[in-house]
Amino acid sequence: MSFSLALVGRPNVGKSTLFNRLVGKRLALVDDTPGVTRDLREGTARLADLRFTVIDTAGLENVTDDSLQGRMRRLTERAVEMVDICLFLIDARTGVTPADEIFAEILRKRAHHVILAANKAEGRAGEAGVLDAWSLGLGEPIPLSAEHGEGMDDLYHALRPLAKTFIERTEAEAPVTDVTVPEGSEIDNTGGEDAPDWAPTAKRPLQVAVIGRPNAGKSTLINTIIGEDRLLTGPEAGITRDSISLPFSWAGTPMRLFDTAGMRRKSRVQEKLEKLSVADGLRAVKFAEVVVVLLDAAIPFETQDLRIADLAESEGRAVVIAVNKWDLESDKQEKLKALLQQFERALPQLKGAPLITVSAKTGRGLDRLHDAIVQAHAIWNRRIGTARLNQWLAAMTEAHPPPAPGGRRIRLRYITQARTRPPGFVIMCSNPQELPKAYERYLVNGLRESFGMPGTPIRLFLRSQAAANPYRNRKAAQPSRLKKHIRPARGGSK
Repeated sequence: MSFSLALVGRPNVGKSTLFNRLVGKRLALVDDTPGVTRDLREGTARLADLRFTVIDTAGLENVTDDSLQGRMRRLTERAVEMVDICLFLIDARTGVTPADEIFAEILRKRAHHVILAANKAEGRAGEAGVLDAWSLGLGEPIPLSAEHGEGMDDLYHALRPLAKTFIERTEAEAPVTDVTVPEGSEIDNTGGEDAPDWAPTAKRPLQVAVIGRPNAGKSTLINTIIGEDRLLTGPEAGITRDSISLPFSWAGTPMRLFDTAGMRRKSRVQEKLEKLSVADGLRAVKFAEVVVVLLDAAIPFETQDLRIADLAESEGRAVVIAVNKWDLESDKQEKLKALLQQFERALPQLKGAPLITVSAKTGRGLDRLHDAIVQAHAIWNRRIGTARLNQWLAAMTEAHPPPAPGGRRIRLRYITQARTRPPGFVIMCSNPQELPKAYERYLVNGLRESFGMPGTPIRLFLRSQAAANPYRNRKAAQPSRLKKHIRPARGGSK
């Protein structure tokens, strides 16, 4: 999906009808009674060649108390701030109302992009309302009929320029991953002329996502890092709703920090807005180069923490484990020892990843966190020469030979690094499908220890290569050479 679009407006202006038309299904309930939609509904929309996420919202009521209508309005206002584009619908037959004017002012202040549309504009009954919509000051209104499908072309042409901008933004911000290493490269850990320079710059900063369970202190940590209260914090869990990107230079390192919504177990996520927030957090992981998994020192390494860390590893991102609220611990040495044991037992796939204790409230440990992030990024980009790798492979197979299923030993003939970001290695061997997973882990752990790559995801690819027959060409040429040296008998045989 290239962008997200929220349908907002007063009750009964046709938001759910338009939502159903864009997704191509009757997902949202539609009725003439106002206020049918009370929460957020998300769907995958298609308009010509555009693919985007569309969100149906509750009708905006001019209520600010804690009543049902007031809570519905606050939910919709949060969605307005989350999405890329807001499509503001008014009723063309009713015209502009005082409530429409109030909500137009809200959208001007909070929405990133606003498109104005006058629904129910079929026939002459809506012409006056379309003209009246100019008074809202949101640009040219698009006349629509969600029920009959009129005006979809005009909506497409209004969305198309913005969609192109969001696609370019996505491509510019997306990290470069799975970089192919040139064949025959002999670049070592110090780099070389052929190695691309992945050092963070102001144009392409190091992208860091902070993820974790609700109330782990993610927003507080980022506020302390940047030195100002940019993000809303508090004792309540789940304050952060969407992924917020903050460019910042931390100790001389250009970074883009992503604050994400807390991720609870899927069975506990019931509210539509929270589902959108978690999905947005998962997208932030894909846009990061280094992922900081923030744990609560009081309840570390719960099941959800392990799932979050495993998600970052499966996406191939460098991982740093940070334990927050360390200032509240009394026996720090015993607690740290227990944490390291839990970490090694619960996350063997991230063996050796840095575990940093911090206090987002006091700022202690942030210098070590910065150094761990920079080091993890450097390891994520590490390249190793082919000659060194094959020397290592010979030593590993000599110390612990591969198994021999069915009496035929698996031979590991050759290894080379094929990719970086994260490091990926190709091993040419016989019968790769029969090599046990335990032996693959043995090789991966050996790569970590021998070449200084603790914690970073390592991809190992096994390829089959039939042994070359050194006598193949010689056998083919042998008869001709023998024939050349045979002399015919003179005078016949005797």
